[in-house]
Amino acid sequence: MSTPLRHGHSPGQDAAPHRYGPLRLRLTEQGKHSRLDGAWWPRSRDLDSELPELIARLDLEWGRIIDVTVNRRLWPSVPHHVGAGTHTVRLGWFDAEQDPHVLMLFSYPPGHWELLVVPPETESEDAARLMAGASRAGNLRTASALVDPASTDRWGSDRWTGAGPRDWGAEKRATARGR
Repeated sequence: MSTPLRHGHSPGQDAAPHRYGPLRLRLTEQGKHSRLDGAWWPRSRDLDSELPELIARLDLEWGRIIDVTVNRRLWPSVPHHVGAGTHTVRLGWFDAEQDPHVLMLFSYPPGHWELLVVPPETESEDAARLMAGASRAGNLRTASALVDPASTDRWGSDRWTGAGPRDWGAEKRATARGR
């Protein structure tokens, strides 16, 4: 599967391929509104081995990535730091506060992006569908709603589809009312 790039890049201009094949990343076209900024399909659940290549690539797209957060549901181990080329990236984790299928990235100059994390064991055809949905301009579905449309947990619902910045307090209030 080729990796569509933004800014008119072609797959031949990708960063060096992962030791097991090309980076499996698809980004939303720059300037297009979408709930997610793209999708990443790692080959394993080992952040130490998976993140350096992703970060190196996204440093080129979005500026120097300095922080990453994950939900621990998908990752058996979350290191405090990961080496990424010439710099080190801090990692943080959340349980209830972050969609389990989202990787949040923060950069310098200041920027914030969210990628759908396609579970590593996903079949190729399903992964391609998820990556296309997550990177489609105008997508308003949550990452978990894309992964499991039948899910009724707070992350699988399409409850928060606003186009503006997230109101974390509103999400907490809505979840408390739903109990």
